[in-house]
Amino acid sequence: MTEQQPFTWPVRVYWEDTDAGGVVYHASYLRFMERARSEWLRAMGISQLAYKEATGLAFMVREMQIDFLRAALLDDELTVSVEVKERRAASILFAQTIRRADGAELIRAKVRVACVDVNRMRPVQIPADFIPGLSP
Repeated sequence: MTEQQPFTWPVRVYWEDTDAGGVVYHASYLRFMERARSEWLRAMGISQLAYKEATGLAFMVREMQIDFLRAALLDDELTVSVEVKERRAASILFAQTIRRADGAELIRAKVRVACVDVNRMRPVQIPADFIPGLSP
């Protein structure tokens, strides 16, 4: 696998992301990380919708481990990183972090996504040419 620099995506915390106290609700971090992985693919010229329509394949989260280190608050500016740690035949393991603009690490996560045939809802091998330079 070719070594790649971590991809980063900016996020601003809005009211809809928080609980009544203005603290980011834990499930919002999942959305932030999902958006960053989607934007990582988009930055490489891969449209998930077009890919699904052309191949019948999509990526679904199979496993996730999250360390909640610190809380983000209303109006914080965050940076979400995406880094490929491992590619197997039918899955990719990502390391993701969420940091506040001051550099404080808030979230540290490992996310494994599986390539799935959406018609059968079964894991399948990731096509070799899906992401150039990202081989098993």
